[in-house]
Amino acid sequence: MRHIGENVIRIEAEALRVLAERVAGPLAASFETAVELLYCCSGRVVVTGMGKSGLVARKIAATFSSTGKPALFLHPAEALHGDLGMLAGGDAVLALSLSGETEELLRLLATIKRLELKLIALTGENASTLAQAADVALDCSVAKEACSLGLAPTASTTTMMALGDALAVTLAEKRGFKDQDFADLHPGGKLGKKLARVRALMHTGEAIPRVHPETRMPDVIYEMSRKGLGVTTVVQGSRLLGVISDGDLRRLLQQHGKDIFDVTAGACMTKNPQVIRPDEFAAAALNLMEQKKITSLPVVDENGCLQGILHLHDLWGTQMV
Repeated sequence: MRHIGENVIRIEAEALRVLAERVAGPLAASFETAVELLYCCSGRVVVTGMGKSGLVARKIAATFSSTGKPALFLHPAEALHGDLGMLAGGDAVLALSLSGETEELLRLLATIKRLELKLIALTGENASTLAQAADVALDCSVAKEACSLGLAPTASTTTMMALGDALAVTLAEKRGFKDQDFADLHPGGKLGKKLARVRALMHTGEAIPRVHPETRMPDVIYEMSRKGLGVTTVVQGSRLLGVISDGDLRRLLQQHGKDIFDVTAGACMTKNPQVIRPDEFAAAALNLMEQKKITSLPVVDENGCLQGILHLHDLWGTQMV
């Protein structure tokens, strides 16, 4: 049975390949027009569709919202029983129908025109009623469905979703949507934690292990043990001078044996250590730790003053790794 599954994926992948060529070629002008209509839209993107197209429409609406453009899903059947009030001046409507003749969608056209809303159609039939009524129609037709009967929407819903994602991502790029904006819209769950700022995860105040340059090794070791991060910062006032890690202590013992107790922190610290700013993303901190093979990062401001310290375990706690 494995070959059936493989064939489904190959058919859908081929449909996407053809769609990409279409967007790059004959559909290019229409695609750009659709993006421009969405860019100029002062209201929401209202995405609508029936059946499987409706399920895809829900996802596309969510993609627009998560990339900074307010959007909602309007069920066309419910719209005919009161939900038309969800449409407002300034909105743009993105309607999904493979046939372009879905009755419930066509019955929305009068209201869309009355409110003077821009209409973008995703359809497989350019001569359909929906396509002809739209300000711009985007062709998401497929050569065949992946269903062995050729009936269940499969390849066609895949191309619809891809085309909707293409519109949303292109619009986000055009609007200058940045990773900081994305983080603000995704404060929860694994994704939100990955996009958390360093300042939200770092140890601060008395939890920061810190010694002065003249501090001798017994007190350095005590501070490291007491704070439990396997490292201590070395500061002069609030300014970071260096760090001492467990590894530094092991190397010091190998070199000096028991004679390390008179060694000062300033004499054995690693100067100019890797640091990070508090407004950086946790993901950036994780990447830096992995690249430099370190487990802790001092957090400093633009003047090099110590603000906190971030440990690899803090990032593990965010389910990023």
